[in-house]
Amino acid sequence: MAALLAWALIFRGADGTAGGRSRRLLFASRLLVVLCLVVAAAGPYTVTTRQTDGDPQVTLLVDDSDSAAVTEDVASQLAADIEDEGVPVTTSTVARGDESPIGDAVAANLRPDGTVVLVSDGQVTSGRSLASATTLARDLNATVSAVGVEPTETEQYVTVSGPSKTSVGVENAFLAQVDGVVPDDVETATVELAVEIDGEEVARETVNTTDGIEFSRTFETTGTHRVTARIDSDDRFETNDVFRKTVRVVEPPRVLYVSRGDYPFRGYLSQLYDVETAEAVPADLSSYHAVVLQDVRAEDVGNTESLQRFVIDGGGLLTVGGRNSFENGGYDGSSLASMLPVTTGEGASQQTNLVFAIDVSGSAESGMRVQKSVALDALDQLGDENRVGIVGFNYRAYDVAPLRPLGPNRESTADLIRRLQSGGATDIAVGLDGAAQQLGDRRGTIILISDGHDRFQDAATLADQLGRDGVSVITIGTGPSPNERTLRAIARASGGNYLRADETDRLRILFGGSNRQYAGDGLTVVDQNDFVTAGVELTANPGSVNDVSVRSGANFLVAADDGTPAVASWRYGLGRVATVTAYAGDGTLDGLLQRPDSLLLTKTTNYVIGDPERKASGVAEASDTRVGEPTTVVYRGGERPRGVEELSFSAVDTGVYEATVVPTETGYRDVLDTAFAVNYPVEYAGFGRSAALEAAVSDSGGTMYGPNDAAEIAASARDNAAGVQPVRDDWAAAFVAAAFLLYLAEVLVRRLQVYRGRTQSEGGLI
Repeated sequence: MAALLAWALIFRGADGTAGGRSRRLLFASRLLVVLCLVVAAAGPYTVTTRQTDGDPQVTLLVDDSDSAAVTEDVASQLAADIEDEGVPVTTSTVARGDESPIGDAVAANLRPDGTVVLVSDGQVTSGRSLASATTLARDLNATVSAVGVEPTETEQYVTVSGPSKTSVGVENAFLAQVDGVVPDDVETATVELAVEIDGEEVARETVNTTDGIEFSRTFETTGTHRVTARIDSDDRFETNDVFRKTVRVVEPPRVLYVSRGDYPFRGYLSQLYDVETAEAVPADLSSYHAVVLQDVRAEDVGNTESLQRFVIDGGGLLTVGGRNSFENGGYDGSSLASMLPVTTGEGASQQTNLVFAIDVSGSAESGMRVQKSVALDALDQLGDENRVGIVGFNYRAYDVAPLRPLGPNRESTADLIRRLQSGGATDIAVGLDGAAQQLGDRRGTIILISDGHDRFQDAATLADQLGRDGVSVITIGTGPSPNERTLRAIARASGGNYLRADETDRLRILFGGSNRQYAGDGLTVVDQNDFVTAGVELTANPGSVNDVSVRSGANFLVAADDGTPAVASWRYGLGRVATVTAYAGDGTLDGLLQRPDSLLLTKTTNYVIGDPERKASGVAEASDTRVGEPTTVVYRGGERPRGVEELSFSAVDTGVYEATVVPTETGYRDVLDTAFAVNYPVEYAGFGRSAALEAAVSDSGGTMYGPNDAAEIAASARDNAAGVQPVRDDWAAAFVAAAFLLYLAEVLVRRLQVYRGRTQSEGGLI
């Protein structure tokens, strides 16, 4: 249209002295001018990638919570120093008072390829964890850095740990612990610690920070007893100078002891529980919490059908071995044997599918030589009958060796482990998933070798699902400071166990097979994560063990010196069953009845008993809590409790009612026939730089700065902003300029021709 208009104006009805050639040149120039303007109006642009300085900026996330109040205040000066380096700073306060949702704040401020800098102690008390935020940072290719702040004030707090429920007459161990931070210029900080039980002082000592008092108590009356620890500390916060704990004491649970021999174990049990003795299991077991069988032949057990119903309905069963039980007592094929976590006779060597998931991330880089050494040592414990695969992982999983028989491929598998290289962020869940994919539909075990510096929620969730699918995860902690909490949580979720780097010989107990026989010096704890074995120290060696093997799905807890199961457990129906198959030559339990080994027998019996109040009616219980954190009051009785102030009970099962309460003040609170303790908020139970903060910085590829590192922070921001990036170049202005210059040139040419006399101003050209 523009071209037609220009043609009409220039050629149609043309008069004057201008020739055809001049008119054609004018038409061409005006057409180009119009085209340039049209193109400019369309907004033309091109995108190219090239090195740019970017737009550097720093986001400072400042922790103003109470736990950070005892550290140096560096945020304002640091922000000013960074801006003096020419980099703009955005400062945001992310925590105040008694809440520190630092993980949420980091996640909210992350940007693709960006960096956030935390000025914080890293003590997260609400919201998502720092590990969770770190995972998001890796997904965005962002980094989390932090400024390490040191304490400038002494701050101490006290806690009490110990059992929450026990029986009359049982000795209980407690620990009152003082913890906190001390400035570098203070050599030591002492505090007076006093402990009271039901208002009576039982201990008083002057202790150092990170020290405490161990004490024991045997309660002689039932009900809820109150343990209170106090410190006289001249520091900023008073609320954490007192810690309260309740201990609910119940009547000793009733235990039926069945045996035809006279063994000391019966007397040991009588010191702890209400024990009744019989030579055979009766038809009515309704009044008992658990049944203990010691050295009883299968044909002498008694009413096995009644015992089976008892266990299925929630009762406990502890079977103790000897010269007349298990392989010597005709257990094989009996009704009793079907309830036990072990089978009679030596287990045949079986082919087990094992996949190593080896952490090769950047957080493992400094200890990669140790990491490989641990993996090679673990491999050396496995028998030739096993099928073994290797997966390496950082934020991705890599198949290193397929699942294949170990015997003919042992050396080549070891060589592949030696060649592993480190780098990248850590995602344990990815490693577990890669190992699970290599297993496919097969049952088996994943051996996770890692320092554990990653969030455990995703990995533990995946491990839980793996456990449901018949795949357990054994975790082995490596590195100078493995995150045992994470690794234990992952192992526990799948039904596996956690091993330290120097405990890989325990794999030989589980997977040694015919050519890797275990040889120990006595009893060995196989799974330290289980309730039965946690905190147990074994020094005795009874010398004999029944010939049994652990069933699939059962918990292998303690092994004899030849690797035979000495203690095992599992759930049968709603009940709990355990076996102790180690015994002395005279049929007794020998040194297992003496301290410290006797704790193993006590905890095994407590395990099968379960909740000693499960048969009680008209009773309530509630767990201790903290200010602002909910606790559940559980009442067992025939009718719903009424008239309880501020509590509304709902039926959750037949004869079971629950109510939730969120306390707002510290102290002891009475409800129905029980009480619970309310302690200071968790904000005041952690001071100083947290390990989670250092792990987040390391795993995201960030940097731990000092308060005087403003120049380094600014330089890092420039480096992060600079780089080869896609850049959009707009060309509209260029086309407008071209149109103007073309028009100007055409006018100047015509004026020049008039000036030289080659044409006239009346030529008839517009």
